[in-house]
Amino acid sequence: MTAHTPAPQLVILLAEDEPADAHLFRLALKENHVAADVQHVVDGREALEYLRRQGLRFAAAVRPDLILLDLNLPRMDGREFLAAIKEDGELREIPVVVLSTSRAERDVVAAYRLGAAGYLAKSPDVTEFIRDIRKLTTYWGSVVRLPERQ
Repeated sequence: MTAHTPAPQLVILLAEDEPADAHLFRLALKENHVAADVQHVVDGREALEYLRRQGLRFAAAVRPDLILLDLNLPRMDGREFLAAIKEDGELREIPVVVLSTSRAERDVVAAYRLGAAGYLAKSPDVTEFIRDIRKLTTYWGSVVRLPERQ
């Protein structure tokens, strides 16, 4: 009988400019006992630099399994980032889930039209937010099959 090999740790690129929201996301992972390698950037430009391993800071960046993207980011917002990543042949297959406070239908539709794999409206209720993150990480971390990292 072969030994069970644990599932590889989920690598998440979190593009979020609000420190409190990034902290809450990490807290949700901890509360749900999710072992994930979370790489945090604060805007769309930084996210692209991370993905393209540009500059000394990101030279050894690990390709994420999943990108969680706030829509309202400085310098390059989430919509611009989505358009850029989906036009890049090296990056377009990385799933991007929008994680936003916006519940506006126009934002949901725009995100999907730009190639988002999902859209999760952040709940203002912390307990509900933690539950939503558990569902999200369970789905992306153990239900679906993701491409192997390059």
